[in-house]
Amino acid sequence: MSTLKRVALGTQGLEVPVEGLGCMGMTGGINGMSVYGEADEKESLATLHRALELGVDMLDTADLYGPMLNERLVAKAIAGRRDQFTVATKFGFEVNDHEQWTGGYNGRPEYVRKSVERSLRNLGTDYIDLYYLHRIDPATPLEDTVGAMSRLVEEGKVRYLGLSEVSADELQRGHAVHPITALESEYSLFDRRVEEEGILQAAADLGIGFVAYSPLGRGFLSGEIKTPDDFEPNDSRRFFPRYQGENFYKNLELVEKLKTLAATKNVTPAQLSLAWVLAQGVVAIPGTKRRKYLEANVAAASIALNATELAELDAIMPIGSAVGAAYPAGF
Repeated sequence: MSTLKRVALGTQGLEVPVEGLGCMGMTGGINGMSVYGEADEKESLATLHRALELGVDMLDTADLYGPMLNERLVAKAIAGRRDQFTVATKFGFEVNDHEQWTGGYNGRPEYVRKSVERSLRNLGTDYIDLYYLHRIDPATPLEDTVGAMSRLVEEGKVRYLGLSEVSADELQRGHAVHPITALESEYSLFDRRVEEEGILQAAADLGIGFVAYSPLGRGFLSGEIKTPDDFEPNDSRRFFPRYQGENFYKNLELVEKLKTLAATKNVTPAQLSLAWVLAQGVVAIPGTKRRKYLEANVAAASIALNATELAELDAIMPIGSAVGAAYPAGF
């Protein structure tokens, strides 16, 4: 078994390993667009089973992934041992009855209810450990959405509530309606907006746990992506400004510096990047669909970084050093 440290996530009683598993890449992407290249269900399930053996028992999914296919894959992995996993899923990108993302958002109370019932069916369970609002619906007051989510806690359908990619002010507003256990946002050496905008500090001040998704910069910090052609033709990263044209090569220069430092510690750039995220006192959910990467990620949790090394990493990738927008326009 793993010696992965376990920590309190938030202040409502949820305990999780310092590393969870992001499951998004394990199934087809969104409306036919692959997220991180093609997936293999057999290997994905083997990875999910191996995760439990290693103590990585927090699984992160969403109704958007597939849509729906990812939750159904997770259902296969947790069947017969549901109580051994912490299952986190999300809603808020509007998915219609044809299981397609409409391109919009929906945080209306009736949609909250519809979404949770659908996710419970997909996951083959009668409760969700951590239920996130994936993105705020600009047409619905956040207080109304969180109010509807709080009723799911009262009914026992959901144990804890989370928000994803919100501002410090929005986090405070949601928390005032019902205790928020976790904030999930993108955070890596490559993307430090949550530091820049005071969001990480706001979560700490409110006693809200922070969960870092894409802690490896969507795989870019692995050092294995050397040209834009390394992305498969239908890989969504091809459409992200950060990985296009001149931006790609400027960002690659940062990764080259990271590789040099990683070599001095005899670890991979991915492991060094992940160790940095964990050193910030947050929970990370690196995504992978292969056992070998899962095992390498777990090994990163035991890498100790001293003050000098943390300062070196800060110097290599200071806040705002990555060039290009984090998402395509309009996403």
